[in-house]
Amino acid sequence: MKNIKKICFFGLLLSLSALVFAKNARFDGASYSISLEYNDTVYPGDPVFIRMKFENIKAKKKNFSVAAKAELKIEEKSVGSSEFYSLPKKGALEFFTGLPISSWAKNGEYKIVVSYSAGDDKEKSFDLPLTVEEKAFESGVITLNQTMNNISKNTSPEKVAQSKKLNDIINSINPESVYSLKKFIAPVKSTRRTTAFAERIIYKYPSGKESTTTHAGIDYGIPTGTEIVAPANGKVLLAENRIATGWTIIIEHMPGLYSMYYHMSQLKVKEGQNVQQGDLLGLSGATGFATGPHLHWEIRLNSVIVNPDYFIEKDWSFNEL
Repeated sequence: MKNIKKICFFGLLLSLSALVFAKNARFDGASYSISLEYNDTVYPGDPVFIRMKFENIKAKKKNFSVAAKAELKIEEKSVGSSEFYSLPKKGALEFFTGLPISSWAKNGEYKIVVSYSAGDDKEKSFDLPLTVEEKAFESGVITLNQTMNNISKNTSPEKVAQSKKLNDIINSINPESVYSLKKFIAPVKSTRRTTAFAERIIYKYPSGKESTTTHAGIDYGIPTGTEIVAPANGKVLLAENRIATGWTIIIEHMPGLYSMYYHMSQLKVKEGQNVQQGDLLGLSGATGFATGPHLHWEIRLNSVIVNPDYFIEKDWSFNEL
């Protein structure tokens, strides 16, 4: 296994002309082979996903276990890591993980260090190159009315408890929660957007003070009562009325991957319910911290905001390869 880094890079170079979105890497060893796909070029706010498969195993599969982790580094500084989890595919040893790239990430050359142990072998590792391209985000100003101002200043035990419940959900990673590997669909038919993902927002308060924040999702400007559907299969982990975000839904799609829906007027699903792509989740509204009727759609990976459009536009799980 000593030559895995060089052989993986060779495989990556060979695949440049064959694949636009994903890069392939492969290693053939004495006891097993490793093949993987991953996206090697991203923008700030995008996720990086890695799909890894062990093949040609010389030992009995029931005795062949794998533990693996991916760590994102720039200039040898770690900026995030994620454990691989098993994909439920009959007869195959396939593993998957995702790493979020911050919307504030600097452009440049990064690397992903994949470390793993397989069977009775000692831990080994190899590097995957990653390029973060430069991206400029939009900016905007929102003037808060008195209701929004009161919500922003609310420090009640109820609001604190609601924040803790939400954070406990998005900070959890259940390796058994593999619900969907398909491209997502948009949660609404409308294409009208009032606020973009990672838009730099300046809030102006009635007092005259200002604060700056990063918009965590996409806002669709739609009338109250517009149908909102599930973008992918998953499980509803939160469905309740919150002080800050109004009627709210959170769906778990993959380990550490959640979609979130804010400011709704009605909910049509319950906590603990499984949903399929296209199922009705509820109706849009203007509840909670909102200037008017819209849907705030947000996606979190390992608790970090990532670009929802990525999941609609890309074969993010490499199912089509």
